[in-house]
Amino acid sequence: MHYIPLIDAGISASEGNNTYPPYDEGVHQDIFIKDFYTNAPFIGKVWNRVSTVWPDFTHPNISQYWYIMMNNMHGQFEYDGVWIDMNEPSNFYNGHINGCIQNTFDNPPYQPNVVGNLLATKTLCMNAKHFGGLHYNVHNTYCMGEAVANYRAIIKIRRRRPFIVSRATWIGQGHYSAHWTGDVYSSWHDLRMSIPEILQFSLFQIPMVGADICGFDGNTTVELCNRWMQVGAFYPFSRNHNSDDTIEQDPVALGDLVIESSKKALMIKYRLLPYLYTLFFMAHSSGSPVLNPLFFLYWEDKNTLDIDRQFLWGKGLMIVPVLEQGKTEVKAYLPKGIWYNYYNNTGIISTGQWFVLEAPLDTIPLFIRDGIIIPAQAPSQTTAQSRKNKFELIITISHPSNENPSGSLFWDDGDSIDSINTHNYLYENFEVIDGNKLINTWPNYNPNIQEAVILGQIEVLGLARSVKNVTVDGQEIDTFTYNESTKYLLITNLHIDLSRKFQVMW
Repeated sequence: MHYIPLIDAGISASEGNNTYPPYDEGVHQDIFIKDFYTNAPFIGKVWNRVSTVWPDFTHPNISQYWYIMMNNMHGQFEYDGVWIDMNEPSNFYNGHINGCIQNTFDNPPYQPNVVGNLLATKTLCMNAKHFGGLHYNVHNTYCMGEAVANYRAIIKIRRRRPFIVSRATWIGQGHYSAHWTGDVYSSWHDLRMSIPEILQFSLFQIPMVGADICGFDGNTTVELCNRWMQVGAFYPFSRNHNSDDTIEQDPVALGDLVIESSKKALMIKYRLLPYLYTLFFMAHSSGSPVLNPLFFLYWEDKNTLDIDRQFLWGKGLMIVPVLEQGKTEVKAYLPKGIWYNYYNNTGIISTGQWFVLEAPLDTIPLFIRDGIIIPAQAPSQTTAQSRKNKFELIITISHPSNENPSGSLFWDDGDSIDSINTHNYLYENFEVIDGNKLINTWPNYNPNIQEAVILGQIEVLGLARSVKNVTVDGQEIDTFTYNESTKYLLITNLHIDLSRKFQVMW
């Protein structure tokens, strides 16, 4: 378990003198945003009882100030990351309590179509002063500054990778924080809209993203939450979260269907965490999306251009959620190729066409693309326990065999901030040659991971011919089964060290 406290950007300005260190130290270090006319801290209000001031994340002293505050808090209770909210920055006033004095920054010649037709609506006056300039010029970057300050402070405090999730975001913030899409409604419309939202942020290179599963505002229903838990399991950031004035919406509160359906989807996600983790490494190192809209991979297929109701993990896993009330079928577009049903290993040959798929209430349709090798791992009660389990490889064969199936695995201790620099990691490629020989290679370095990384199982889908024998590094083994009708090979009881070269043939 990990503890993630919520921290709003605003600081209470109405506590007694020398009783509230976040305010007192902020005044001492002069790091609060200032009123344009008085040069005193800009006063607004959020959840604090009387008044609120805001840290200036462009100020040269802000890193030291934020570290002191976060370190003091960590001394009172140990936390593992932070959830930063109200960081647009949000304000209950339109500027000050009586609004903003007339000025050209709050009333520019061109007025964007903002709520209330005021730039200061529920935020600060545009002429509020930051060290780095007027609020008019830095408003959109405020959240980024807060994310960076938290990132630096938590690394210094915990000496581990920080987890930060932010409501507001700016360009480049994916390096520092995750994002959730704000206070969505418990409606089928908002469930549907969550797909293009998370895909947009994936393209913005903010890959750790998700919507509030089952909705935040309003009461959900059993059917809505059931379908939302299914697709939400495949958001990179999965969190069921709702307002305190709505009904309970955790799976247990909604009954057996939601419990079993949620568990089924989440167990698949946890099984495929090695694949998801590898996708995040690739996003970190090369900027490739973790989630892909169909057109990003099949740009020559015009049918994919406006599809926003299904998506892929990387290049390999197609997620086809049910987004309509009362449906137990879903219409899905499968680009040209073979798409293997995750649940029964059978392949659908598509020329680039629409299919109507069965989608019982407890199941979200999932397909693995042909020519892919996906690393997996049997899930345990926690991810710390899961990573001790042996790895699995799921291999899908292409037909005609004009492309060798391939995939990658990145693995380290999951928490160190210097695993790359110390070479305490494993990054290897897998490839199937001639349709029957699995090999591994390492790009540009020798693996030096400090823990055992063992391959225990291989699944091969879509084989063109029967399998009579299997060898590992030339030694024949008998721990395999082959299903002639589904063309499915399962090799078990392996103990292959993935930090060494190996060869499996069938």
